[in-house]
Amino acid sequence: MSKIAVVAVGGNSLIKDAKHQSVEDQQLALRETSRYLADMIAEGWDVAIGHGNGPQVGFILRRSEIANKVEGMHEIPLDVCGADSQGAIGYEFQQALQNELYHRGIKKNVATIITQMLVDQKDPAFQNPSKPIGGFMDQTEGKRRQTEMGWTVVEDAGRGWRRVVPSPLPKEIVELDTVKTLVNKGIVVITVGGGGIPVVDVGEGEYRGTAAVIDKDFASSLLARELKADLFLIATAVPQCALNYNKPDQKWLDNLTLAEAKKYLAEGHFHKGSMGPKIQAIIWYLEAGGKEGLITNPENIGRALRGETGTRVTR
Repeated sequence: MSKIAVVAVGGNSLIKDAKHQSVEDQQLALRETSRYLADMIAEGWDVAIGHGNGPQVGFILRRSEIANKVEGMHEIPLDVCGADSQGAIGYEFQQALQNELYHRGIKKNVATIITQMLVDQKDPAFQNPSKPIGGFMDQTEGKRRQTEMGWTVVEDAGRGWRRVVPSPLPKEIVELDTVKTLVNKGIVVITVGGGGIPVVDVGEGEYRGTAAVIDKDFASSLLARELKADLFLIATAVPQCALNYNKPDQKWLDNLTLAEAKKYLAEGHFHKGSMGPKIQAIIWYLEAGGKEGLITNPENIGRALRGETGTRVTR
């Protein structure tokens, strides 16, 4: 029997630094990541890939704002920005991975699924929008958008005013049956891009997009649970997790039990804006019966699978 792995790749990992943000730069980064994922596939893993899209959605929004200001063009709704980024990143990712597999003589198809994610309209996040998106505005423009467009805007550390949106928890992958069918046929699937496009149930079996963002690690965790994946791997910027990160008494973590992961998270060792969501995502996966969580950076995926690096979390 093939083993199933869900791999979550960060949106920031597609952008190496501030000088390498172009589409061509992101394509080069994806080619590099695809080599490491191809190593996994060559070892017999069936892989479903989730990815972030934070910087990319920011670029789309900024272009939309500029086009509106300069040419009076309509602005793009946030859910459609998410769909745009899913399609673009998915296209680049599947092409890079398909090319890599071809050159290795591995006959596997790669497909991107534009994925909707059902969220609960009663999620507390909708009462407390906190995720900043888009560019900065002056106070007048911010207040105008708040009045005319219903935005929630906040002053951001003296840099100007900025839109904030909710970040609700993912509840259901709308295209799950399609993803399952493809994975079970051995097709590499790129899905839940950017955490999925947030949609709400408006009744009578209909969904509608909503202005929100979903954590891609939480979405990938849900995917791993639904697929009953043998491995949930989160590829991030560092080779391992650490206690007291970036402090003199920093301690790298090779192995964690579920109980230890919950304890360290509760003690505040993993920050909300970085490693915290990743650890929480793995906790939920393991609590639901998952076998093994693994955190490392893309270039160390092979070594981490062999137990040479990475942070491995088990029940």
